[in-house]
Amino acid sequence: MNTDSTRQQGFIDRVRIHVRAGDGGDGCLSFRREKFIPNGGPNGGNGGKGGDIYLQVDRNLTTLVEVSYHPHIRGKDGSNGSSYNKEGLSGEDITVFVPCGTVVKKDGRVFADLTEHGRRLLIAKGGQAGRGNLAFKTHANTAPKIAEQGDKGEAVEMELELKVLADAGLLGFPNAGKSTLLSRVSSARPKIAAYPFTTLNPNLGMVYHKRKSFVLADIPGIIEGAHEGKGLGTQFLRHIERTRVLIHLVDPHGFGGTGPLKSVDVIMGELKQFNPKLASTPRIIVVNKSDIPEAAEVYAKLKKRYRTRKIFLMSAVTGEGVNEVLDEAVRLLETIPVRREKTEAAPQIAYHSVEPAFRLARARDGSFLVTGTEVTRIVEMTKFSQPEAVIRTMHLFHRIGLDKALLKQGVREGDTVRIAGLEFEWSQSDFLPSESRKASRRSR
Repeated sequence: MNTDSTRQQGFIDRVRIHVRAGDGGDGCLSFRREKFIPNGGPNGGNGGKGGDIYLQVDRNLTTLVEVSYHPHIRGKDGSNGSSYNKEGLSGEDITVFVPCGTVVKKDGRVFADLTEHGRRLLIAKGGQAGRGNLAFKTHANTAPKIAEQGDKGEAVEMELELKVLADAGLLGFPNAGKSTLLSRVSSARPKIAAYPFTTLNPNLGMVYHKRKSFVLADIPGIIEGAHEGKGLGTQFLRHIERTRVLIHLVDPHGFGGTGPLKSVDVIMGELKQFNPKLASTPRIIVVNKSDIPEAAEVYAKLKKRYRTRKIFLMSAVTGEGVNEVLDEAVRLLETIPVRREKTEAAPQIAYHSVEPAFRLARARDGSFLVTGTEVTRIVEMTKFSQPEAVIRTMHLFHRIGLDKALLKQGVREGDTVRIAGLEFEWSQSDFLPSESRKASRRSR
């Protein structure tokens, strides 16, 4: 999609966003020091949690243009804890507003379909707060000299795709009278002119007919080869996927050398090429411009060709026959449920799986690469400048069985072990729980 031209048009329906939630604040290492209180004890407070990032549906928005101007979204970090058991402030959550009909995709799969006004979706979770040394106080260790670093916020990349939420969609060749019909049956005022591709953006209008209401969309003109990028291409074809009823307007004059009868087959073929499911969407065929002589002849030929279908004749300019078309649209809409995207929803029966604490692999250079959410969190939240923190980390490595796994893989004295971007030099005394060991590390 040409982003520059689309921005000039003021309509954007696909945006890739890069999101990173806020980091958690660091815990504080502090001891109470007051006159006449020699054994004050630890009083370092915890840090603040990192801010989360949400998407929220707002029915007042119609495009993703605002999001496109700020595709990189960074959450607020939590502040560090301080002495006297003062906890850091949590990072403020960020809410990004999107229009109804936004489909959220992650790694090419549908993550969520946002169709209800006000729905709020968490897309990136803020980092966990680091604990201060007061949190580590126990009967066995009344003066801990250890505090944690805040955890990193979640980082994700997502694609937002807007599909217009309309009950019925108007389709047809350029200048078939779609915009004229929309302006007649609703309060929408799309641009109307006597040249092709006047409509460059989908227009929506609320139609009220015989105490019934529905949303009608004017989809920009489709020509032969649209699914391959001709004309306006597939830029707006996706907006037809949500509509429950298609109102196909036929111009008695045809378009670009294509006759009115063939135009019906051409557009049907383009829909099938773009999405085969559209072939099953109920379609109302309407010959427009009944106020010109050619319309009656085209209407008669279409009725003869499609004997099992209702064919309508109307004039969007004079209003003749419009009520009959709306009657049929309302009748069909009452029998067809609203379409939604299939999301990666949890099944009815919940299957709980436990992710391993770490995964171990041998690199080409002979070093050992350790990955996994749990082991990464342990390393990232450790302040290696604190000896007690290093000892605690090695205890945790032993508890999750990392040392045993390394020995099983044939690790030797002096080998390099990489965890979360840090390099550790293997020493059996360092990786086994011992109060006298020291861990050596160096930056990658």
